[in-house]
Amino acid sequence: MRRIGILGGMGPEATVLLMERVIEAVPARDDSDHVPLIVDQNPQVPSRIARLIEGRGDDPGPVLADMARRLEAAGAKALAMPCNTAHHFAAAIRGAVAIPFLDMIALSARRALELAPANGRVGILGSPAIRKTALFEPALSEHGLTALYPAQDDSLLSAIREIKSAGPTPRAATAVRAASAELLDAGAELQFVACTEFSLLADCAAPGARCVDTLDILVRAIVAAANDTVKKDTQGSTRTQISRGMAS
Repeated sequence: MRRIGILGGMGPEATVLLMERVIEAVPARDDSDHVPLIVDQNPQVPSRIARLIEGRGDDPGPVLADMARRLEAAGAKALAMPCNTAHHFAAAIRGAVAIPFLDMIALSARRALELAPANGRVGILGSPAIRKTALFEPALSEHGLTALYPAQDDSLLSAIREIKSAGPTPRAATAVRAASAELLDAGAELQFVACTEFSLLADCAAPGARCVDTLDILVRAIVAAANDTVKKDTQGSTRTQISRGMAS
């Protein structure tokens, strides 16, 4: 199988969770059946929250580009990054390497097209930086879908910070669940868990909400890429073909 490079450390636990889910996604009979990964676990990537929300701090783009180059030089044949917010800097990664970048945002939008209700609303449970940068809007609008965010997202930022410092606490889960209920009341039955810190929570969905973890979508893309089923569309951009058997 092809080696996949992981731009990790944002945060460290979420990167480990990605690796665990990749292992779980493979029906392996022996070690050699698993996906070979090269992981750059770099917690020193400049803060995305500081840069995008608070308007201070270093630009994460050059650091991510350096990580991408190192992974390519180490033999990675495709790249993945288990951090939704950091996809704001995806252009820097793509510009640094010649290998495909598995775009979690584009892949998630494509999945939403298959699952979204008639009103086309997709709730986003993630960092306020995602709303501020309109990260999902271009990919969703391409499929006629609309992103919906909680009216008050400061509690989600607090939950992210708490998970980073203390792990997946019950208080963080309560905050995310409340935001999920708000989105459901606003008409967004389909919701993305769009922060890999929230992926660490055992249950953060309001009753009645259909939550899809973008990390799981990336996991399927990684397994597909490792098995060399990444093709290019007519525009030359990377498109991951995921078999029906792996889609959830």
